[in-house]
Amino acid sequence: MAREPRSGGGGGEGGEGEQRRRGRGRGRDENRQPERQDGDELKDKLVTINRVAKVVKGGRRFSFAALVVVGDQKGRVGWGAGKAREVPEAIRKATERAKRTMIRVPMREGRTLHHDVIAEFGAGRVILRSAPAGTGIIAGGPMRAVFESLGMGDVVAKCTGSRNPHNMVKATFAALSLAASPRSVAARRGKKVTDILGGGRKDDAAQEAANV
Repeated sequence: MAREPRSGGGGGEGGEGEQRRRGRGRGRDENRQPERQDGDELKDKLVTINRVAKVVKGGRRFSFAALVVVGDQKGRVGWGAGKAREVPEAIRKATERAKRTMIRVPMREGRTLHHDVIAEFGAGRVILRSAPAGTGIIAGGPMRAVFESLGMGDVVAKCTGSRNPHNMVKATFAALSLAASPRSVAARRGKKVTDILGGGRKDDAAQEAANV
């Protein structure tokens, strides 16, 4: 009976040590929390996933190839491809690569392109057109995923080449990389925004400069 308090005290000391260890663990989790919050700001969309096979001596070895588009819905977007033996790992690899290759696209009023763009990648060819407010995203498949991740609300897009998702996404990014704003064009030419937009759009020039 006399040893019970002693054993209980030892358990208490062990409990305090365990609590201290758990406390340090919670501190580490709290320090990592902002990194997770930064990642949560980006929205990722799985465009396509394909099962591929490699013929080896013992037969076929299957793996999965994923295509992912990542964006903050505020003008930044990127794409990435990943390959692994399991689907979650392939998506994770594609997402990490997409985050490292993000680009910023200038948008008019934060909703559409400043001008029409035509671009090609391999056999893929896309046409992107600016649209008035209320048009929405008129695009299909992989191109829609890119615009939604980008945060573009009004655009008309058409694919006139290859329907391969990889070619469509790469051609879309090639077109978005060619998109320019009146301010950037004016700075490159050494002129004013009103000179770039023309005399008939002087009222819109200030608004264009303010929105970009």
